[in-house]
Amino acid sequence: MLTGAGVRFNVVDAGVDEPAIKAAFGYDDPAALAVELAKAKALAVSRQEPGAWVLGSDQTLAFEGALVSKAPTLAAARDRLRTMRGRIHHLHSGAALARDGAVAWSGVDTAQMAMRDFSDAFLDAYLDAEGEPVLAAVGAYRLEGMGSQLFDRVDGDYFTVLGMPLWAVLTELRRAGVIAA
Repeated sequence: MLTGAGVRFNVVDAGVDEPAIKAAFGYDDPAALAVELAKAKALAVSRQEPGAWVLGSDQTLAFEGALVSKAPTLAAARDRLRTMRGRIHHLHSGAALARDGAVAWSGVDTAQMAMRDFSDAFLDAYLDAEGEPVLAAVGAYRLEGMGSQLFDRVDGDYFTVLGMPLWAVLTELRRAGVIAA
């Protein structure tokens, strides 16, 4: 997303313990948790990169009032997608900008995802075509791929679905003078 928007950046693994952050923060507010995870990532890297503006981001999925984690196997992904078909879930994409070990900005955006009532045959074909890479996505789909066929409707920003509230991030990068206004 950032490359497409013309923003130059380096990728640095924050090395944060996400399960520990989730356990300490709690699971009651998936949107706030997405921001908390983004802050933790941005802070971890900003402490190692003095003077650099650091962007952290993360995404959570809420379904029927519960936080959903990434499926560990294709069988688990199949079960999850069967459960979510014909229903609505929410993707929360959080982001945070940090500099010198302090958060300068954070925000979250939410997309409402309406899955269609797809057949088991389509689900099997989808998982066969997409394979193990779907396990890297919290919803076991990539909207920019064949996963788009899982949905009837998406209410919200496309970039939020992809994993970052890009418009807000770009606004803050301009405000901070990182990119041209």
